[in-house]
Amino acid sequence: MSDPGFFGESRNWVGIAFFLFFILFGRKLWGALAGLLDARAQAVRKELDEAAALRREAEALLADAKTQRERALADAKALVEGARAEAMRLSASAAAEAEAAAKRREQMALDRIAAAEKAAVDDVRMIAADVATVAARAVIAADLSAAQDQALVDRAIVDLPAALRAA
Repeated sequence: MSDPGFFGESRNWVGIAFFLFFILFGRKLWGALAGLLDARAQAVRKELDEAAALRREAEALLADAKTQRERALADAKALVEGARAEAMRLSASAAAEAEAAAKRREQMALDRIAAAEKAAVDDVRMIAADVATVAARAVIAADLSAAQDQALVDRAIVDLPAALRAA
């Protein structure tokens, strides 16, 4: 068998054809593949940028929500404290009003008691005066003569202005 040589081998021709194919069409294929890969990379970068922007927006919204929550909690705490203070003030006011009302009622009761005592004392004085008058009439009628009676009336008339001033 004779040696066909380098160019006689079919495997060598396949290698040369493969090499020439890639030299002639490789640039176009490589450019197309690189363009597809670059386009895909650009799309991935765009999606990553959008995701980063969405994440920043979500973080901003979260921070805003936290701030609003803290503000709402502070407002709620202030409202609760204000309500407590108002309740305490109203309680103190109601207690003061109740105490004042009790003092007014007590004073009214004391005034009524004093008026009743005065009326009772006046009634006792009137009854005592009536009894004394009846007794004095009886004593005078029994023991005094007309001259003594006239002297007593004259003395009572003279003492009347002093007695009226004393009353």
